[in-house]
Amino acid sequence: MSLSSIVVVGAGITGITTAYELLRRGYDVTVVEQNPHAAGETSYANGGQLSACNAQVWNSWPTIWKGAKWMLDSSAPLLLNPAFSFHKYGWLAEFVWAVRHREANTLETVRLAIAARQHLFDIVEREHIEFDLERRGILHLYHDAQSFKEAARANLLLRQGGLDRYAVTNEEIHSIEPSLATHFHGGFFTPSDSTGDIRKFTRGLAAACARQGVRFLFGRTVLGIRITRSGVNMQLADADGIALTPVDGDAVVICAGVGSRRLASMVGDRVNIYPVKGYSITVCLEESDSQLAAPWVSLLDDDAKIVTSRLGVERFRVAGTAEFNGYNKDIRADRIEPLLQWCHKLFPAMSTATVVPWAGLRPMTPGMLPRVGRGRRPGVYFNTGHGHLGWTLAAVTAAAISDLVLQDIDSGPVRLQPA
Repeated sequence: MSLSSIVVVGAGITGITTAYELLRRGYDVTVVEQNPHAAGETSYANGGQLSACNAQVWNSWPTIWKGAKWMLDSSAPLLLNPAFSFHKYGWLAEFVWAVRHREANTLETVRLAIAARQHLFDIVEREHIEFDLERRGILHLYHDAQSFKEAARANLLLRQGGLDRYAVTNEEIHSIEPSLATHFHGGFFTPSDSTGDIRKFTRGLAAACARQGVRFLFGRTVLGIRITRSGVNMQLADADGIALTPVDGDAVVICAGVGSRRLASMVGDRVNIYPVKGYSITVCLEESDSQLAAPWVSLLDDDAKIVTSRLGVERFRVAGTAEFNGYNKDIRADRIEPLLQWCHKLFPAMSTATVVPWAGLRPMTPGMLPRVGRGRRPGVYFNTGHGHLGWTLAAVTAAAISDLVLQDIDSGPVRLQPA
């Protein structure tokens, strides 16, 4: 069978980059998305970091002990709702089991992240996408000697994976980012990392895909997926649950974030993704004093588990926390408040009078590596489960899954479209 028509489920960062890479390999691509536009879920307002330096997986005993200690503290960086569910506690058990693969998974993640940079910048140059890109590096901040010592051990692993990241003193920290008003024990700086507005990038690339022939079906919920002798048949419904004309393709690539687990079960696969909620605030820098007081270099405060990005002159994004509370996207004031207090402490001259809060669900696998590969049934593929590094890894995993689709074809499209 000649594979020529592919359905991509999901129009977040992974779905759109996958559609784009498949398009460049000559395929007819249809994107199915439940929201009315691209980047409507987790790709809407994340921390903005393209961060190979944040590639260390979370699977470690110190993280587990901290999580247990923080469980009843609503302001803690990591919060677990103790209410029982088979999915949550089964996922947590697998997370603990994956501690033994921590080093290998971290090395794989940092290598993917470094490779993803060039893929993304190639796309930017080819399609001329504007998304508030800042290539000023990322600065990790540590408040005490013990956390800095632990970070130094982790840094050896990141450097082993090929990352150029080095220690800096408190004086060097303030030289790199003069707006900081706090003393630090030390830090690490990764000059090759960058930041940008994921929503702008995703929508810009979606527009480029549409211009080049990708068909978008927005506001569609997938009711079922049937694998037939001729390919894939997908039953769809609109926002009111009314059945719509099915979509047929020769294959399907599932890039549906936290929805991928449900879709995988339709085709006989188990994709153990849990929705880990993260919060962000976008500080509107309405006055010149605030614009001068906000940092331009991207930051990661290890103690608070907070990341930042400067999105142009008038916006400053602050994001963090991890909340295990099912498919709940409620924006809680007690989870937003620590982000505001952090801003007041580190940037007292920056006004937070106008902020836009947001919460999104990170699609996380227990081992913290994305699921990129074939499904059990012919014509089924997955590119999902990128967790907190979807923005960082999407460009390289999209290329990888598209190459795998191409590899599976005996005859069919093989030519990349010219720039």
